[in-house]
Amino acid sequence: MVLRVVGVYGSPRKGGNSDLILDSVLGGSQERGAEVKRIYVRDLHISGCVECGGCQKSGHCVVKDDMQEVYALLDDADIIILSSPIFFYGLSSQLKVLIDRAQAMWSRKRLRGLGTGIQEIRGRGYLLAVGATKGERLFQGAQMVARYFFDALSMRYEGGLFFQGLEGKGAVRRHPTALREAHDLGMKVAGPE
Repeated sequence: MVLRVVGVYGSPRKGGNSDLILDSVLGGSQERGAEVKRIYVRDLHISGCVECGGCQKSGHCVVKDDMQEVYALLDDADIIILSSPIFFYGLSSQLKVLIDRAQAMWSRKRLRGLGTGIQEIRGRGYLLAVGATKGERLFQGAQMVARYFFDALSMRYEGGLFFQGLEGKGAVRRHPTALREAHDLGMKVAGPE
């Protein structure tokens, strides 16, 4: 069985630090034979959740935009890896919109009777986050959002990689270990040799 890995690029900036880290993770996964798909949130037309309640009846979002294609990719994934720069101790607004629209997936889970304490784990989720500052709790908010996003998808949150003090586009290239750690994580999540 080929492992299906989906990388979700949450940065509004193409080629930024979180993009480079996710590229390295996905490269490691591909080396281990995983099938990799990429979602560039900055290129999608996704509106925020309008809280209309439509998904509570059917388990499917009624808003017709690019998110409909994203749902299919998320449903098929064995592993999902989110990447984001940190803005005001949280995920990018572009990634947060995608996460908020996962409310439909949570509703589907509840309609199947799985949102009431019964655990159906179908995969794993990881978060990659980069921040310019060195605040002690810089990644706590982002990790909490990721944990509940993955729960809505019936995936177990496995942690990830978090890098502080990376100021400016491409700064991760000057970090002594970041891209190697990312590559190693990609190989690890895709399984043994």
